[in-house]
Amino acid sequence: MILLWLAFAILLIPALWLVILPLRRAGVFRQAQVDYETRDGTVELNLAVHQRRLASLEAAFERGEIDRERYDNDRTELERSLLDDTASQQRRPLKAAGSGKPLVPVLLIGMAVAGIGWYQVQGAAGDLSLYQAQHEVLTSPDGNVDSLIARLEQEAQHQPGNPNVWRSLYPLYRDSGRTSEARSTLEQLIVLEGRKTWLVAELSELRYFTEGRNLNGEVGELVDEVLAKESAQPKVLGILGIDAYESGEYEQAIAHWRNAIAGMSDPNAAESLRQGIKSAQQRLGVEPETREESIATGSDITLEISLAPSLSGRLPDATAVFVVARDTAGELPPLAIQRATLAQLPLTLTLNDTHAMAPGASLSQVDNANIVVRVSASGQATPQPGDLMGQLEGVAVGSGDAQSLVIDQVIE
Repeated sequence: MILLWLAFAILLIPALWLVILPLRRAGVFRQAQVDYETRDGTVELNLAVHQRRLASLEAAFERGEIDRERYDNDRTELERSLLDDTASQQRRPLKAAGSGKPLVPVLLIGMAVAGIGWYQVQGAAGDLSLYQAQHEVLTSPDGNVDSLIARLEQEAQHQPGNPNVWRSLYPLYRDSGRTSEARSTLEQLIVLEGRKTWLVAELSELRYFTEGRNLNGEVGELVDEVLAKESAQPKVLGILGIDAYESGEYEQAIAHWRNAIAGMSDPNAAESLRQGIKSAQQRLGVEPETREESIATGSDITLEISLAPSLSGRLPDATAVFVVARDTAGELPPLAIQRATLAQLPLTLTLNDTHAMAPGASLSQVDNANIVVRVSASGQATPQPGDLMGQLEGVAVGSGDAQSLVIDQVIE
C-alpha cells in the first residue's frame, strides 16, 4: 500500500504543474492586455465621430433646415449616445499577475482529497490488500494451506463486502474438506453478487456430494434453477449424469456427460467424465470406441480455423471457442463438439465420433455436415449478442481434406 500512496503522490506533481502553469504565464498575458488597452483608440474615435455629427447638426440649424426644437432634441440624442459609448469602454482595473497564487495549495489539497475519495469508492484497495495477504503467505517458508485460510479469514473480517475474498476462500475450504465453511462461503457470495448461475451450480454440486447424492428437496430445486437459466451448465450436467449412472440409466448418463464435456474448460474434469462414459458404455455392453477407431472409419472432418484480422483483439485471449458439427437437416443433436480458446487460433483440429454428444447422433451417420465455430464472449454454450462466429455448410465427412473456416461474423 505504501507504494500505491507514493504513486499517488508522484501523480500529484504533474497535476500541480498544470495548476500553476496559467499563473506562470499570467504576467505575459497581463502585460499584453495593458498594452492593448493603452493603444486602444476607441474613445478618441467616438469623440471625433460625435464632433463631426454635432458640427453637421449646427450647420443645418444655421442654414435654417431645422428649427430650434429639432436642433435641441438631436443634440441631446448625440450627447446621450456619446455617454453610452464612453461608459461601455470603461474597464475594471487589472489584478496583479500573482493574485491567484494563494489558491494553488487549496486546489492541490482539493485534488488530493478528491482523488483519494474517488479511489476509496471506485478503486481496488481491498483487492490489493487481499493480494498482499496471499503473497505474504505463499512466499513465506512456513506458509501452508491452514495459514493461508487463517489470513484470508482475517481479510474477510476486515472487508466482508469484497466478493473476491470469499472467492479465494471457497476452493480452499472445499479442497480441505471443510464443507460447512465452503457452503457458508458460497451462500455469502450469492448474497453479495446475486444468484448467478455459476454460483448456484457450485452450491448445488457441493450440497449434492455432501448430502447423500440425493437430487430431491433443496438440491433438486437448485439444479432446476440452474437449468432454467443455462441448460448446458457443465457442473449440473455432471451431477445429472452421476445420478443417472447410479440409477442404472447409462444412456442418459452418457448423454449428460457428453453435454457437460462440451462446455468444460477443465481438462482434468473432462477426462474424468470421459472415463465415466467408458464405464457406462461397458455397463451397456458396448465396446468404448477410441479416437483411432473413429478416424479409421472415415467419419472425421479436419478444420483449419482462423480469426478474421478485422475482429482481432475484440475479445480476450482466454475466451472460449466452441466448434460444433450438425446434420444438414437440423433434425439431430449436435454430431460433434470441441472446445478451444481464442489464444489457440489459428488452429487445426479434427472432429470425429469420439466428440459426439449423444448416442445415435455422430458424424459417421451422415455424409455431409454443417460446421459452426463460435467465440463465446459470455463463456456459455448458447449464442449471445457480441459473440463471434464463422460457419461452413455441407462439408463432406471423411473427405480427408482440411477445410478452411474463418471466424468473420459478429452476432447481434
